[in-house]
Amino acid sequence: MPALSRQLHLFAPDTIPEIVPGTDLAAAIVDGIRDMGETVLQGDVVVIAQKIVSKSEGRIVRLQDVTPGADARSLASETGKDPRLVELIYRESTEIVRKRDNLVIARHRNGYVVANAGIDLSNSGENETAVLLPEHPDASARHIAEKVKDITGCNVAVVINDSMGRAWRIGTTGIAIGASGLAALQDRRGACDRDGNILQSSEIAIADEVAAAASLLMGQGDESLPVVVIRGLAWGLGSGSAADLVRPPETDLFR
Repeated sequence: MPALSRQLHLFAPDTIPEIVPGTDLAAAIVDGIRDMGETVLQGDVVVIAQKIVSKSEGRIVRLQDVTPGADARSLASETGKDPRLVELIYRESTEIVRKRDNLVIARHRNGYVVANAGIDLSNSGENETAVLLPEHPDASARHIAEKVKDITGCNVAVVINDSMGRAWRIGTTGIAIGASGLAALQDRRGACDRDGNILQSSEIAIADEVAAAASLLMGQGDESLPVVVIRGLAWGLGSGSAADLVRPPETDLFR
């Protein structure tokens, strides 16, 4: 690893305004960074909470506007969930992977296997309002990166971060659901370790590790810090997308 990347600097601007549909998210982020006395630099990694990306793109649904179908009513009866939420889960997913009391695990249309198909009712800005995942999060990340460059002249990487659980671990952690400008998956196979042994299976989820690091500052409650800048990650920059991190169903040994 180059010496430049042996130290990372992370900071979270606390002046990002409330995001609503149509907000110019890139401009709001650049302004928030400037308001705390910082400037965007070439090679910065900007990590953005999924929720404000979704809000800016209008991915918000009031439950009162949702009419559940027969499948949703049936699954809601099995799990005890609101049938209107279950209807949204069906709309957003390609498969119900697991279900039990008060839990529905679904495969989102983007490939992510996650509770409630990634639909969240918290911090939505209004009661009984659901925030859906961005329709195309990698494209959203790329668009924000391009807009930041238009404003500042600097090339930045962008990671869209969401909190998800893991099948074999307790608790949630930040993962990347959208990425642009960095090697989301770094393949080290064929390289050597310190003893000269050839690495056989080392693939590093760079984008997920970036997302998890940013989550330490973002928090997952009322912190109101939806943007984190990571500076000094020169070795992780490159090209890739969060879609690179989605394991194809045919390689899932636990299905």
